[in-house]
Amino acid sequence: MTTTDLSTDHSQDHMKIPDLEHRNFRNDDFWKQIPAWANVTRGEFSDHLWQLKNSIRKIDQVKKVLGDKISKEFFEDLQQGQHITPMNIRITPYVFALINWDDPVNCPLRKQFLPIGSQFLEDHPMHMADSLSEDVDSPVPMLTHRYPDKVLFLPLTICPVYCAYCTRSRVIGGSTETVEKESYGANQKHWDNVFAYLATHPKVEDVVISGGDAFMLNPKQIQYIGENLLKIPHIRRIRYATKGIAIFPQKILTDDAWMDALVKVNNLAKGFGKQMVIHTHFSSPLEITKWSQMAMDRLFSEGILVRNQAVLQEGVNNHVDTMVLLTRKLGYMNIQPYYVYMHDMVPGCEHFRTTLGEGEELEKAVRGTTAGFNTPTFVCDLPGGGGKRHVASYEYYDQENGISVWRAPYVKPDKLFTYFDPIHKLAPDAQERWRDAAARKAMIDEAIAKAK
Repeated sequence: MTTTDLSTDHSQDHMKIPDLEHRNFRNDDFWKQIPAWANVTRGEFSDHLWQLKNSIRKIDQVKKVLGDKISKEFFEDLQQGQHITPMNIRITPYVFALINWDDPVNCPLRKQFLPIGSQFLEDHPMHMADSLSEDVDSPVPMLTHRYPDKVLFLPLTICPVYCAYCTRSRVIGGSTETVEKESYGANQKHWDNVFAYLATHPKVEDVVISGGDAFMLNPKQIQYIGENLLKIPHIRRIRYATKGIAIFPQKILTDDAWMDALVKVNNLAKGFGKQMVIHTHFSSPLEITKWSQMAMDRLFSEGILVRNQAVLQEGVNNHVDTMVLLTRKLGYMNIQPYYVYMHDMVPGCEHFRTTLGEGEELEKAVRGTTAGFNTPTFVCDLPGGGGKRHVASYEYYDQENGISVWRAPYVKPDKLFTYFDPIHKLAPDAQERWRDAAARKAMIDEAIAKAK
């Protein structure tokens, strides 16, 4: 099997990945490179309970399992990262072992889950903890109702892994040194309030069940939520959102009770002439192995449709060939590439963000590399609750100063929305203007005026 090095994908230059690379799925005993797991059998590593029990939740565990494989300098950088990051650490052995520990600083997987102090940049002056105004648009706890016919249901705030780039870092992953959070677990009383709200809002046809992560709902909870939503006559579609297939495929393969519950909900939906879908979250082709393919084979054989939503991230997937390979691998596994998001303007994530122009250029490059229905749409989820807009649908874009202005005609027709490129990617004179509060306001006002 041939593989291509994707560990330093910073540029837009083509790496000329072989045409059939997307059909190769890693299937070696890669976890045995980790000293503490050198004697772990394939059967043990394939067990979802072993994965949960051995998940990494503290920095000291990183050192314990890696031993001499981790340098003193890198470990100190990890420790420093914990004083800055808005997210705690939680990572499955599966993902941990896929990290390139010979060059962890540049590894796209390490970047997503194990923040280091040296990577952080100052937050953009226009950042927001609740960038998408999910709390503002919440009529009852655990529910965001922005679009007329679609809602977002957040039944819990825990995940099998914690992503360093999480858009909901204000509530997910427990409190850190920098963020005091009001996290919550599964609460059936609050869920029932959500169902009651939805029953009295007949325009709603689509419910996204996220969190947190739906992977952390137990089988009874999966069924309870699915059945209560599907029995509401006007609800036509439900979507369980989970990163689990990408970072914990063993659960699909060995947690039969959980899978049985999911299949029952899917069959119930079909019986009602409705749709149940999984939305998952692969961000890098390095996350995809034979386990990913086997998990998808099981879901596909049960007639469960899976779509993918990725976040565009600097040094992770902002390379044409990385995104093309990811898109093709997903399609080959019967996962429909759905969205690629511009990174939200949340705290602690400035080093992940790319410019809007970069997103536009990536979509141009990706489009045409495979079938249209298997090509993701690149979108900007507008700060302030404007919803998802195509990356090229702005009203005005001042690339020099990194200011884009948008409308969301149906969602909030009387409002203009702004999105900002990361300041460190601008020219020095533009960076200087952003440091001056008066100049900053003048730039934004001018951009808004030109958009009207």
